[in-house]
Amino acid sequence: MSRWPQRIVCLTTETVEVLYLLGEQDRIVGISGFTTRPAIARKEKPKISGFTSANIDKILALNPDLVLCFSNLQADIAASLIKAGCQVHVFNQRSLDETLQMILTVGDLVGASDKAHVLVAQYRALLDAARHQASRWSHKPSIYFEEWDEPMMCSIRWAAELIEAAGGQDCFPELSQFHSAKDRQVTAEQVLAAQPDIIIGSWCGKKFQPEKVKTRAGWHSLPAVQHGHLYEIKSVDILQPGPALFTEGLAQLQTIIQRWQQQQESVR
Repeated sequence: MSRWPQRIVCLTTETVEVLYLLGEQDRIVGISGFTTRPAIARKEKPKISGFTSANIDKILALNPDLVLCFSNLQADIAASLIKAGCQVHVFNQRSLDETLQMILTVGDLVGASDKAHVLVAQYRALLDAARHQASRWSHKPSIYFEEWDEPMMCSIRWAAELIEAAGGQDCFPELSQFHSAKDRQVTAEQVLAAQPDIIIGSWCGKKFQPEKVKTRAGWHSLPAVQHGHLYEIKSVDILQPGPALFTEGLAQLQTIIQRWQQQQESVR
């Protein structure tokens, strides 16, 4: 009998990506239908759940020896699986450090701790390099990150931390600490008062529409609108707290902020 789990069900995309990066993907026997990374997982692995819904019987039929879940939104699914006798681990990472810890824990759970530590060291190096580059800039742009448009919701904690690492200042850092999206709602008036230099949209699951944002009452006066700094980062790159944060999400933020810095230098 193996010491490590051999039949793992992943109910969110983050742990799927980690297991593939660790070279432990053969252990995965089922994934969420919302899995996006890596793309090959959608071809190779059976989809057995949504995000907040799951067919418990379908999961049990896979005879998993470990089920990996994420957040309070999957608490009911996790409880049902526990009652059915499954081994369940629920992650609830909300910050960059917690995301790195999640990667280490997944490594521990499958006996790949050394590989997980190497991966985390690579991500810490990317963060350190971004912060070092940002430290050379005398001005930091204020950034309004919009996770949803109706109602308007600002950045979750890990997105705000990425903005800081890339050399920006999140407009609403005090709100980013809240787990629940409803607690991160903002008004158009609050954004107007913040006067962001850059607006980044990542409308969880739908395309960001900068032209629509520009027409909001009074927003034509915002520096971001006046100077053309409205950008989209797809939700799969920045709203899923897994490895993509340190590669796709961080890199796109750096490119956006560097563009703003170059524009500033040209008018000084």
